[in-house]
Amino acid sequence: MTKKYTIIPAFFILGVMFLLLFTSALNDSATFDEVAHIGAGYTYLKYKDSRLNPEHPPLMKDLAALPLMFMDLKFDISQPFWNSENVNDRQWIAGNLLLYGSGNDPDKIIFWSRLPIMLLALVFGWLLFRWVGSLYGERVGLMVLFLYAFSPTFLAHSRYVTTDVAAAFGFFIGLASFLRFLIRPTLKRTLVAGICLGIALLLKFSLFLLLPIYAGLAILWIFLEARENSYNFKFAWALAGKIILIGVIALLIIWAFYIYHVWNYPQPEQLRDETWVMGTFGKRYLVDIDTFLIRNKYTRPLGQYYLGLLMVIQRARGGNTTYFMGEVSSSGWPNYFPTAYLIKETISFHVLTLFAVFLSLRRIKRSKEKNIVVLLDWAKGNFVLLACILFISVYWIYSMKGILNIGVRHVLPTFPFIYLLVARELAAWIYRPASDSPNGLMDWINLIYEKIFEPLPKILFLALMFLWIFGSAILTYPYYLSYYNEFVGIDNGYKYIGDSNYDWGQDLKRLRDLIQDDPAFAGKKIYLNYFGGGSPSYYLGEKYEDWWSAKGAPSSGSYFAVSSTLLAGAQGRPTKGIVIKPEDSYSWLLGEEPVARAGKSILIYKIP
Repeated sequence: MTKKYTIIPAFFILGVMFLLLFTSALNDSATFDEVAHIGAGYTYLKYKDSRLNPEHPPLMKDLAALPLMFMDLKFDISQPFWNSENVNDRQWIAGNLLLYGSGNDPDKIIFWSRLPIMLLALVFGWLLFRWVGSLYGERVGLMVLFLYAFSPTFLAHSRYVTTDVAAAFGFFIGLASFLRFLIRPTLKRTLVAGICLGIALLLKFSLFLLLPIYAGLAILWIFLEARENSYNFKFAWALAGKIILIGVIALLIIWAFYIYHVWNYPQPEQLRDETWVMGTFGKRYLVDIDTFLIRNKYTRPLGQYYLGLLMVIQRARGGNTTYFMGEVSSSGWPNYFPTAYLIKETISFHVLTLFAVFLSLRRIKRSKEKNIVVLLDWAKGNFVLLACILFISVYWIYSMKGILNIGVRHVLPTFPFIYLLVARELAAWIYRPASDSPNGLMDWINLIYEKIFEPLPKILFLALMFLWIFGSAILTYPYYLSYYNEFVGIDNGYKYIGDSNYDWGQDLKRLRDLIQDDPAFAGKKIYLNYFGGGSPSYYLGEKYEDWWSAKGAPSSGSYFAVSSTLLAGAQGRPTKGIVIKPEDSYSWLLGEEPVARAGKSILIYKIP
């Protein structure tokens, strides 16, 4: 299949992906994190001041806020929140003020802020297709693109102003460009790798993990290269110099980018905020470095970046209280991400993965020679595949050892590389190497059989699996965030893992529509305990009243709506020092079944 015949289906796949993203997001209210990101991005571009939400680098938020620069929005930074000492709270105050408290149209702001993220997802898919196609052929590229475009997890998070797809994109461009550089370290590839690293580090602080990964891959590549040249390591000095240049380029990009973002951020206020944020940070020598950077007018852009990195380290150590498989904890679970991956990705893809592993193990078993020399030869000839395996392993081990368990989205950067490993193995299974040039009739018959008839059962099997994946994307529409595969079922997902795996506040507008359209709610006030970034007072007005467990059951015959994240967290079994007071456990809902749902995530009960 030549390039001109694969570009058309690639564009078609991306077009369908965009259609699903665009239309499914139209009725999604703001998710929890979007409030902080949208407000922060707007102030970055508008005021050249990055005091809001320093825990995440600005590039993704800048992209999301770019359309807002062409809108006449009302926003007042003279209010007390702007100089509030509580750095963590003011980002939420600012976001809510921009969206719901200044007379702006929140739905319009959210729509235009999400559009650049959707476009980034399309660029991501296109670059992924081209990179894989250049390495392993365009059939593999198309398979990888299909798996990416119709993954419920990518469809879910490619529609929101959050850092998750941006992080996956950053890891992809960072690794792809560095691997191209290692294989042929020309000046052009050095510059491209440096630019890609700089962009990646501006997308999310977890991309800092690229640095030790680069070091490990470079050492391994140098060893494999030297082995083929009688263990002559002289070339390594030049390669190491270029790797240092990659780092210098990335650092300069970060510094230049942050200059804009501290331009109107007064140095005394920047120091004050850093002192407040780092007040409880344990390793003071790291904080002292940041203070030194901020005090110097030339390095204070780097000080602002470094502050965000320290905030991420601090938060990762502190954990996050969440619900998982009936338990509530802030200490995390080693099996959290494997379980989430198992029930959040499609069963059909798991079948393909297991089959690809089987094919790989079978090929290893059938190989005539099994020794370290053969392994090293394979590693050198298949260095990209080896790098994918190592990256997936390192990232998953790092994630599983951590205690910040708030969503399968945190291992999203590994998905494209898993897709590549699976797709390449499946393509090799279907298409055998071509036979020698046919010389006679029988040779031609054998060639036709090998190329057309022999692969037909295999192609049919893959077609059914891919149709299952596509069908899951269509049948789940528009509830991609709440998707759970058939092992669990989408309606039951919150009982297993909540938060951004199921309920991030995206269904508040659907609750509004339900109350307006269903005669059962006519003339009745609904009691609500909501988790998310939407504003119940904006969307529901006087039709609702804030309610929570400790207030007891509302009056008999009334309706009570609760976000499933809050309900599961209140009724879960507290572990590892977590305490849930009896009055906060929604004991008055035990044994009750919801009579309706807003979307999938907001459960509605009729009080007996």
